[in-house]
Amino acid sequence: MDRGRTTRRARRARGGRPLAALLLLAATACATGPSLENQGEVTAPPGDSAHLTIGSAGFTESDLLAQMYALLLDHAGYSTEIISVTNREIYEPALENGQIDVVPEYAATFADWLNAKEHGDDAAPVGSPDLAATMKALRALAAPRGLTVLDPGRAVDQNAFAVTGAYARAHRLRTLSDLGRSGLPVRLAAGDECVRRPYCAPGLKKTYGIDITAVDPKGVGTTQAKEAVRSGRDQLVLTTTTDATLDDFGLVLLADDKHLQNADHLVPVVNRARAGSAGVRTALGRLNTVLTTADLARLNEQVDSWRRLAEDVARAYLRAAGLIPAPG
Repeated sequence: MDRGRTTRRARRARGGRPLAALLLLAATACATGPSLENQGEVTAPPGDSAHLTIGSAGFTESDLLAQMYALLLDHAGYSTEIISVTNREIYEPALENGQIDVVPEYAATFADWLNAKEHGDDAAPVGSPDLAATMKALRALAAPRGLTVLDPGRAVDQNAFAVTGAYARAHRLRTLSDLGRSGLPVRLAAGDECVRRPYCAPGLKKTYGIDITAVDPKGVGTTQAKEAVRSGRDQLVLTTTTDATLDDFGLVLLADDKHLQNADHLVPVVNRARAGSAGVRTALGRLNTVLTTADLARLNEQVDSWRRLAEDVARAYLRAAGLIPAPG
């Protein structure tokens, strides 16, 4: 049975905990969050609040994950609500302070974000393609802030590169290594920052030997970028592993076979004092063995292309997977 359903639909500054309070928290987190000296809050027994607030970052995938978290927690006997907060600078302090109890995050990205917050923007990245090393660094950074990082799932949302299916067939390409060995000159449709990011053009050249002749600044996975590749103006596009629209443009991903990209596995992050219990861990952990990267791409497509509600898509997926019961 689903408990707490009346409050699950995402809220934007109406009812529940006001978004204005979250904005204030961004400025006060240092004063009110757990400090490194105050280890009592961090080492106290994990909390198990009956009512939990789940944060969504406001984009389709985050909304879907928040809905799935809520449904799983409802089924486990918790009462839940979802708050949409689009800025990590706002929702992370709110998570530390307990106004948000659970958020879906990305392991390497969140590790680097916390590292920069702790050590400055120039700090060396701690996220890497090695999931175990990334998780160790992330948990070390999260724990003093009163946050617990639960186990990562199978699904990964990281940078990915695609070509047209016809181009892949013509040159027998399945991996980025294949593209490097081909010696083909490649124009890359991506964001303008790609020219200097180690995981973009420089990494493609260094790791794979791909002959990147130019970066066409059309954004990451945008319609314009994909159209440029479909038309033949560019040969390669930077997108993500959960891009739901590749088929619409006749595009296929090339495998990152040398693991250039960081381990951005999906991980639930919880406020330890309110949601660090075994009950929460068990409820959310049920998703780990089921949800794959391909599943997440299909779910994104249902929301973005089919215009279905994220809550409906999330519920249908969990029921089909046997994680929550079907009605009646």
